[in-house]
Amino acid sequence: MIYSTEVQHMCPVAKGAYHGPAPIPEEGKWVQAKEIKDISGFTHGVGWCAPQQGACKLTLNVKEGVIQEALVETLGCSGMTHSAAMASEILIGKTILEALNTDLVCDAINTAMRELFLQIVYGRTQSAFSEGGLAVGASLEDLGKGLRSQVGTMFATASKGPRYLEMAEGYCTRMALNKDDEVIGYEFVNLGKMMDFIKKGDDANTALEKAKGHYGQFDAAVKYIDPRHE
Repeated sequence: MIYSTEVQHMCPVAKGAYHGPAPIPEEGKWVQAKEIKDISGFTHGVGWCAPQQGACKLTLNVKEGVIQEALVETLGCSGMTHSAAMASEILIGKTILEALNTDLVCDAINTAMRELFLQIVYGRTQSAFSEGGLAVGASLEDLGKGLRSQVGTMFATASKGPRYLEMAEGYCTRMALNKDDEVIGYEFVNLGKMMDFIKKGDDANTALEKAKGHYGQFDAAVKYIDPRHE
């Protein structure tokens, strides 16, 4: 270490009491984090790229500084799905400091990692007050039984109004309208359930019908429209 001449000629002054960093909540404990291995937590972060054409939601489960679980969800950019595939391989087994300084292929994923890192190291994780933290695999529970991301896709124009394309429940097949052409409900297909039915031996049409559901005052509609073609 090199000291400037001015510092070399300074007289030493003793440092006072040292109390360490402020403790942060981690998995039901208060921890004075001094090293990467002192950090544990389960949490989410959201990132975006410079042109803001796509976004990423990243979920990590960190145990003693090492990423044990990663869920990468992307939206709005086709290339990001391939980036997410690579990032899922890159992230696991790295320390959070390594992951922060690793190219995760897509700027949106890199930004999500930055935002998530801040939550983790400041003790703002989802599992901050959960004793022992969350089990590895907890992020799959966020996806539900169909193991699909919670996605909403809506399109609207001033002249023709809104179109419901996808809800958390699934792919929207019909919109229900009242006598004033106002939306009062919708029909959907849960694609995760549909694929499960097909895997169990149902033909596609049977699986499609079994995986359908509806929401709102669907049965009271005066008119039904296909949101993609009408």
